[in-house]
Amino acid sequence: MTNTITEIRERFKDSPFISHIGLEIVDFQEGNIQLKLLVKEKLFNVNGTMHGGVHATVLDTVMGMTTRSITKAPCLTINLNIHYLSPSKSGVVYAKGSIIHRGYRMATVEGEMTDSDGTILAKGIGTFKLLRDKEIKEVYK
Repeated sequence: MTNTITEIRERFKDSPFISHIGLEIVDFQEGNIQLKLLVKEKLFNVNGTMHGGVHATVLDTVMGMTTRSITKAPCLTINLNIHYLSPSKSGVVYAKGSIIHRGYRMATVEGEMTDSDGTILAKGIGTFKLLRDKEIKEVYK
């Protein structure tokens, strides 16, 4: 587990896009990952609230990290569905994920994004392909 956790942390830290938006790890244990993001103007849409693409990115990231932390397999997002429930204009948002089904090749994961008061901003569900030996070599050439 330690090697997987270390590898996930390194990939997260080395991601230019993750760094660009300012996403941070709050808690990182096997199957229990929480991320946070400071809501800032550069992440806003034309309506002055956080862009839906940011919600999707954060939920995809936390669900993928959760999947990898439990399955120990690299994974790719196959499907991502986001329900936008409440806008965010300021403060900090938090995201967490949990696996709801896992097979040998696929995992289905739920994610939730909340604000500091616990208001649910968005919920997501994603399907992730778990990469196995040969596939890992093809994807990570």
